[in-house]
Amino acid sequence: MKRASLVPEFTVSSPEKLPDHWPGRAVDLDGRVAFVRDTPATAPGAEPAVYVHGLGGSSTNWTDLAGVLAPRLDGQAIDLPGFGYSGRARSYSLTAMAQHIVRWIEVSDRGPVHLFGNSMGGAAAVKAAAVRPDLVRSLTLISPAMPFLDPRRSLQGRLVPLLLLPNAARLARTRMSAMEPELLADMVIESCYADPGRYPEQRRLEAIEEARLRHTVPWYAEAYVGSLRGLVGSFLRAYLPGEGSIWRAAARITAPTLVIAGRQDRLVDIRTAPQVAQLIADSRLMMLEGVGHVAQMEVPRTVARAVFGLLDELAARPAGEPVAERLRTGVRAKRAEVRMAS
Repeated sequence: MKRASLVPEFTVSSPEKLPDHWPGRAVDLDGRVAFVRDTPATAPGAEPAVYVHGLGGSSTNWTDLAGVLAPRLDGQAIDLPGFGYSGRARSYSLTAMAQHIVRWIEVSDRGPVHLFGNSMGGAAAVKAAAVRPDLVRSLTLISPAMPFLDPRRSLQGRLVPLLLLPNAARLARTRMSAMEPELLADMVIESCYADPGRYPEQRRLEAIEEARLRHTVPWYAEAYVGSLRGLVGSFLRAYLPGEGSIWRAAARITAPTLVIAGRQDRLVDIRTAPQVAQLIADSRLMMLEGVGHVAQMEVPRTVARAVFGLLDELAARPAGEPVAERLRTGVRAKRAEVRMAS
């Protein structure tokens, strides 16, 4: 693990106004509706990228960052099953989410991609990168929802006991339908941002429209509760023997990885990001002061500086570099660090 490298701030574009959400389209993915938004590259030679949102989010969570990265990345942001404009799913487990990511990369047929994941999408991206390293050029994880056992370190912790109820989805649907879209949007903003005052009014109005959309989607509560159950289940399995542990999956990742987290994250234990970076052999870490759970939305240009730094580093590597040997060296170094720490 090393510190993330940032390109100079003046080299990153600053749009004069916030872009509208990138256009989207519904596609058939193995007989189910999948929704994707395209952020076309603005310069030649751009490489493919896929962006994956977190629990309760959607592809619109990547609007600003994808636009800033467009000179070098040809982006596609997907709505996970049950969220945004995608259809419902048979399963909302983390494994199912990872399989959805893998299938989209396969079906889109754009070769290995730069894969981005935030929160639950970050955890699913970890599993996807571990099982299909051939599909991932690099991995960027923003506040990945990797396991931590103290529920007091997350605002979601209070919901965990409700997951034991067989009618949890119905209760969640009743609760959500009783809330005005403005209130629901403001609650999400407050929980995800370190400074809600940073949230542009244009984006707030868009968030209200998304909250209004959720009232019309009959399976949204089912998807939310099912995904949260899947996430909590992955937390519990992480500390049991066997190959089901997502920590073991992280340790198998070979892609160059950038891990980013805000120190004021209220949803994921801030000690998690360094643990993830320590496990991945070829990793870089950036902890951001005054930033919450969705750094790609709160400080997109800062995140872009780190991503461009990673892309510059990869471009500078000699062609044909023995990646396997480099990774073995990194793993040996990490084992030595662990022995020293213990």
